[in-house]
Amino acid sequence: MRTLLTLLACCCVVSAAVSAEKDPLISPSTKTALPGGVGGGSGSASSSASASSSSSAPARKLSKREEEQQAEADLSVRIQERLAAMRANQQARAAAAAKARKAAEVKAAVVAAAPKVYSNVWSYEGESGPANWGKINPAWAKCGNGNRQSPIDIRDGMKVDLEQITFDYHPSSFNVTDNGHTVQVMVGNGNYITVGNRTYELVQFHFHRPSEERINGKGFEMVMHLVHKDGEGRIAMLALLLERGKPQPVIQTVWNNLPLEKFDTAAPSITLDPMDLIPARREYFTFMGSMSTPPCQENVLWLVMKEPVQASPAQMALFSRLYPLNARPTQPSNGRIIKESN
Repeated sequence: MRTLLTLLACCCVVSAAVSAEKDPLISPSTKTALPGGVGGGSGSASSSASASSSSSAPARKLSKREEEQQAEADLSVRIQERLAAMRANQQARAAAAAKARKAAEVKAAVVAAAPKVYSNVWSYEGESGPANWGKINPAWAKCGNGNRQSPIDIRDGMKVDLEQITFDYHPSSFNVTDNGHTVQVMVGNGNYITVGNRTYELVQFHFHRPSEERINGKGFEMVMHLVHKDGEGRIAMLALLLERGKPQPVIQTVWNNLPLEKFDTAAPSITLDPMDLIPARREYFTFMGSMSTPPCQENVLWLVMKEPVQASPAQMALFSRLYPLNARPTQPSNGRIIKESN
């Protein structure tokens, strides 16, 4: 009897389990798990089938409003990317410009710190001629805008009783240089003039063709300038106008000793006497002017002898072959005071 009851209980349990597995109204979570994991295995298979069904389902189509919102979002991203690239380019250009400015400033500072070198080349013609002397070198500024530049056309001199020039010239050693602009004769020490209670020593004399000075508009074929200085460096310039006539002995001595090459110097063993250059009549014009070559130093006392000195045509022709033109153009007198001997 006990055995029959046990068999009946087992059958009821199996029957109930089978019924629950087949009944769709019973939730999987409430199903009874059978030994051997039958209940669990059945639940896992059901879940896998459900996931597979979900992943294979087609994506939902976006509405028109959703598509517009997505397009706006994409455009905003592209705009932000473009703006970022533009900002990067601007920063790169600004950095390059700053670097270029700094390099230019450094270069300018180097140039400014370098010692300035100006030309000392000048001539009587062309771009380096008198019209540009004041521009070639700042030290020659007076050549272009000085107040009392020479030479001048000597006009309207006031006739007064001028003190006579006292000459104290003697035979002296000398040398002759062709300096590229003219023939220059350096004279030994000990030759003086005295004028206006001041004594000046003769340093050198040189030649210009044609004459740089004019007298009431009249020019001369050549002129000699005798340069004198006093102990304080003040300059007195004695001008001897040359006209055609008989040979001049001092000029011939100079021509006889010309150097054979330009920019060379000849130092003869003989002497010359500057007194042989001075005309018999000693009347003169006087005014304040300048040197007539760069740097055109002003406050030069000019003494222009009224009586010309004669030189032969051959002597003048020889110089003209060396220097066809070596005279600064005459300047207006600009109302300066000019005195002349009675």
